[in-house]
Amino acid sequence: MSRQPPLVDTHAHLDFHAFDEDREDVLQRAREAGLVAVLIPAVDLTSAHRALHLAETWTQEPSLYVAVGVHPHSVAQAWQGRATLDQMEDLTQHPRVVAIGEIGLDYYRDVTPRSAQWEAFLAQLDLAARKGLPVVLHQRDSMADMLRILEDWVRSLPPDHPRGVLHSFSGGPEDAQRAVELGFAVGITGPVTFKKADQVRQVVAVTPLEHLLVETDAPFLTPHPYRGRRNEPAYVRYVAETIAQIKGVDLTTVAHTTTLHAWRRFRFPQPAPIPASSSGASS
Repeated sequence: MSRQPPLVDTHAHLDFHAFDEDREDVLQRAREAGLVAVLIPAVDLTSAHRALHLAETWTQEPSLYVAVGVHPHSVAQAWQGRATLDQMEDLTQHPRVVAIGEIGLDYYRDVTPRSAQWEAFLAQLDLAARKGLPVVLHQRDSMADMLRILEDWVRSLPPDHPRGVLHSFSGGPEDAQRAVELGFAVGITGPVTFKKADQVRQVVAVTPLEHLLVETDAPFLTPHPYRGRRNEPAYVRYVAETIAQIKGVDLTTVAHTTTLHAWRRFRFPQPAPIPASSSGASS
């Protein structure tokens, strides 16, 4: 096991073709950087099957887990209502599937009509509720609607139902506070390392560490100093280091806390490889 503090990248699209030429090398570098697990979120059913094949065939650290879902950009082409939901429900039986995602609302590009995004999003939230799974949420220029929907969803859940994460959080500090009050984690990605990322730094500053998760969104959102190149899970360490600087704590504290809470939120089948002394408040 790596001597680096353990980290979990809770959002990396390792099944994407950007990694076809060197995926094994990427995973080896992730292990060397101290990663003990990576969550691969699907964007449609085809992506889900690719991710599950990868999770099944990669037998070393980092352990690979999968979220199954239809991304709002994919809804126009990949969403077929009940037929899609039935296939997703079948996939949730796989032991490596730990969440429903990447699902949500994207008003920035409007690739899919908003009415169709809502239909798919609400249906997938319902599936997550029925299966007792957390959700991996995509939100862009849609935070107000997202939080209103989540407030209704949370009211329908039993108290012990895992909530999930607002991936690559794009709201402000007040939005983050609302998300935390609803039981969600705030996902922090590479832009927190950018010089002009004042809002996301404010979010990190005011959000309790146990409610933050570190992500890459690889191959996108590459952190400094590799901005402009392809992102990969090993670079999640730069996100964690920046959080540590903002919080005034050391990297080991950020790594242990975010790793523990990733395990708790997504209920990974394997025990968290971190010392008991690093545990924090339950999520």
